[in-house]
Amino acid sequence: MAGAAVLGRLTWRLAEVVDGVAETPRVKSLVLDVPDWPGHRPGQHVDVRLTAEDGYQAQRSYSIASPPEDARLVLTVERLDDGEVSPYLVDELRPGDRFELRGPIGGYFVWEPRPDESVFLLAGGSGIVPLMAMIRHREADGVAVPARLLYSSRTLDDVIYRAELDELASRGNGLEVSHTLTRAQPPGWNGYARRVDAALVRDVAWPPGAGAIAFVCGPTAFVETAATALAELGYPADRIRTERFGPTGT
Repeated sequence: MAGAAVLGRLTWRLAEVVDGVAETPRVKSLVLDVPDWPGHRPGQHVDVRLTAEDGYQAQRSYSIASPPEDARLVLTVERLDDGEVSPYLVDELRPGDRFELRGPIGGYFVWEPRPDESVFLLAGGSGIVPLMAMIRHREADGVAVPARLLYSSRTLDDVIYRAELDELASRGNGLEVSHTLTRAQPPGWNGYARRVDAALVRDVAWPPGAGAIAFVCGPTAFVETAATALAELGYPADRIRTERFGPTGT
């Protein structure tokens, strides 16, 4: 039965675009209808495959942004100008268009809320996507698990899900959101204004003895810096979950 379940998850399915939501000038969320979707856990991803008229195929992996509770699947994609797949997904797809995907994939970088556990999320750029699935799951499921997010972006305009994060953090139900802007800050900015480093992680993280688990996602250098800082802070290795991507990963 387990083998059959794995094979089922890895079956290519046709996803139909229902809507496209511009998150930033370079980032779009694709709202998809995927018949017979088997369900997923927050933190998992899918493979996307595009096939050209001449038969050429290109395949990339994208994190799932929607929580398991949603009827539709959401992928949030950042356009890379030299990419094979992301420019098409961000700029060309329209409602009614279809493409192939398979999944869900991944069992390590997933969050299962526990009442005795706080969660610390660290995101660099589009690394917020799988962490947003966790935040949305926390909200949809009504789980009162204490959660903190430290989100590093270049500028305020580059903050993905900015309005939604502000709204969720304002509800006062245990979600705290901290931003750091590394390249430019608007007038009156009262958040952080530097790259994530050990001091910044110490400033925002839950104490390691508080039953905390950390999820870190972003570019490789960001993930390595954050994970090292967490380890130096006293987080056990099995309480630090990481997922990284490089410039050719999209």
